[in-house]
Amino acid sequence: MVVMILEKVPRSLRGELTRWLVEVDTGVFVGRVSATVRELLWEKVVEKAGGGRCALAWRTNNEQGFALRLHGYQDRVLRNFDGIVLVAVRNAEAMRKADKLAMQSKGGRSTPEDGLRTAQLAQGDLDNQFLE
Repeated sequence: MVVMILEKVPRSLRGELTRWLVEVDTGVFVGRVSATVRELLWEKVVEKAGGGRCALAWRTNNEQGFALRLHGYQDRVLRNFDGIVLVAVRNAEAMRKADKLAMQSKGGRSTPEDGLRTAQLAQGDLDNQFLE
């Protein structure tokens, strides 16, 4: 079983996913596909998502019974605690502090990406990879 949630992605991508999965609500896809098809669909979604957000959950043989992947989420990070995957949510205040730190370190010149990078470094999360 695969569940994929897409937000702010092109309609063409959503239409393309309906070839393999059922769209039960806007941007929410459910289906049963092989691991190979799941991986290929995820690659396509990440490639075509643009500035949108994507989440993928699928059944697997671990303690939780499922695994997760996230793409494009600036405020959420997957954390592995002894084999249990949790979603850590960064609050708005932490994001503002990270932006402020980035501005101070660059001498007043900052971009939103700098703040995100500082927040990721502060939390020790350099890559938003999936955890199984």
